[in-house]
Amino acid sequence: MSGTLALTRAEISRLRRNKRYMIFTVALPVMFYLIFGKQHAIENGVSFAAFYMVGMASFGAFSGAFNNNTIRISQERKDGWIRQLRLTPLPASAYVVAKILTSMVTTVPSIAIVFLLGSFYAHVDMPIWKWVVCAVAIWLGTLIFAALAVALGYKLNPDSVQPVTLVVFFFFSIFGGEFTPTDQIVKITTNVIGGGSVALINVVGIVVWFAIFVGLATFAVRSTAETL
Repeated sequence: MSGTLALTRAEISRLRRNKRYMIFTVALPVMFYLIFGKQHAIENGVSFAAFYMVGMASFGAFSGAFNNNTIRISQERKDGWIRQLRLTPLPASAYVVAKILTSMVTTVPSIAIVFLLGSFYAHVDMPIWKWVVCAVAIWLGTLIFAALAVALGYKLNPDSVQPVTLVVFFFFSIFGGEFTPTDQIVKITTNVIGGGSVALINVVGIVVWFAIFVGLATFAVRSTAETL
């Protein structure tokens, strides 16, 4: 376990110096919220400022967990980094676990900064427990996209990984419909903000998506291990 945590710390240190990562996970959501977030329209008991706040926090967190991880895993697999790690005493799952833990840590700033803007810039006002539940829901949602990143990163070549991840991410973000993981998380947060409750079907939806992507990631890792 100590080796996995050491690898996680190394991953976090590398990401802190990655300007592209910071732009997509922090700078873009903050910029969009500063431009569009200070509106006072209300629909179904949820102000636009609050709705857009959870939307931009989700955008930054999920982009960091999915886009960045997918591209990095694909490139590191091509460079032989995963193969080298398997020659060390680290457990076989250390690389994947480190990627997921890194996502859980590095997406916190994007969520926190957008939420702070919602409170102090757009004047979103709600009980503290609603802030906590919304932030935790988005934070846990990064697990879903981190698992999908592992599945795609292990299977896609660096030449094709970026366009594929962009198509997949924007499909979930814009054209997702009723049953995608992004839709389930947005519904949980808006239901909490507007009514103070969480529908069981949305929680089940998140669990199902997570199970699907973990299954895909497990298959990708095991099938790739046979060829390394």
